Amino acid sequence: MTVAVEVPEELSARVPVEQRGPGLERDSVRLLVSRGTAVSHHAFVELPGLLRAGDLLVVNTSPTLAAAVGGWIGQTRVVVHFSTRGDDGRWAVELRDPDGHGTTRARAGAPAGTEVRLVGGVRLVPEEPLSARGERLWWARVSGDVLGVLREHGRAIRYAYTERDQPLSAYQTVFALPSPDGAGSAEMPSAGRPFTARMVAELVSRGVQFAPVTLHTGVASAEAHEPPYPERFVVPEASARLIGAVRAGGGRVIAVGTTAVRAVESAAGADGVVRARAGWTDLVVTPERGVRVVDGLLTGLHEPEASHLLMLEAVAGRAAIDRGYEEALRGRYLWHEFGDVHLVLPE
Repeated sequence: MTVAVEVPEELSARVPVEQRGPGLERDSVRLLVSRGTAVSHHAFVELPGLLRAGDLLVVNTSPTLAAAVGGWIGQTRVVVHFSTRGDDGRWAVELRDPDGHGTTRARAGAPAGTEVRLVGGVRLVPEEPLSARGERLWWARVSGDVLGVLREHGRAIRYAYTERDQPLSAYQTVFALPSPDGAGSAEMPSAGRPFTARMVAELVSRGVQFAPVTLHTGVASAEAHEPPYPERFVVPEASARLIGAVRAGGGRVIAVGTTAVRAVESAAGADGVVRARAGWTDLVVTPERGVRVVDGLLTGLHEPEASHLLMLEAVAGRAAIDRGYEEALRGRYLWHEFGDVHLVLPE
């Protein structure tokens, strides 16, 4: 366990910032900046002035899928969260119970061999747990066009702290690009959400560069703070070369989101050189493993026990993260995917 704090329920961001009042846009969130244990408070629109020419932002281009679909086991209603498509055509899925409020709760019981009927005529049969760590996610054999059903009948995965369903567009970042095979993320790579096209243009005009990578995120757990499962990623040749050039020139490599950290660190050799790579990564970035490439990180505010905090600690150190979260709570920053953001820079 990392930061031992309690996040009050009222600090959960219940709707996107642009719905909280007139004149607000995605970039109207707040920005907490940590340089070691020194903390400063900003508006996100100040980001271009906090970076410098020669810095590089590594951004995740994975689009968010409408990954939640209603279904039935016999006469019992369930909700299926589609997490990741495997190379063998199976899908990693989580079965959840509707909670009567438009969201879901964890479902008890092993579903092996149980047929689940979905809207749109798709059927799936869970076959085996995804991991020996637990039985929340299962590999399921699916008959029918899953991506078609997600497009026609799916909705974005939503957790109980949110106020209402949002259109899928609310869960897409400005960096999202369609994947050739229709793949995407079960949950939004949310650190990129506050960026607007206008801000990207301003950053470029100031000499900040962008390196696109792709990591398709699976389903996180709202109840259990598990390390991430293997996920599909791509670090293109052009981005690998750009990262190397920026590092050689003394610029800072700043990842936009923990997903970007996982992708780029998965493509880094023991020599610290990033090379083009694609496939699956099971890397878990911890303080013990450390980081080889990333100098800084822009990220949302995560639950205190989340494994993502170990990654932040690997980038900035325990004292910096403890101090940052103490200030975030004192300053009443908002948590979760529609909340405020935290920029961790080198001292």
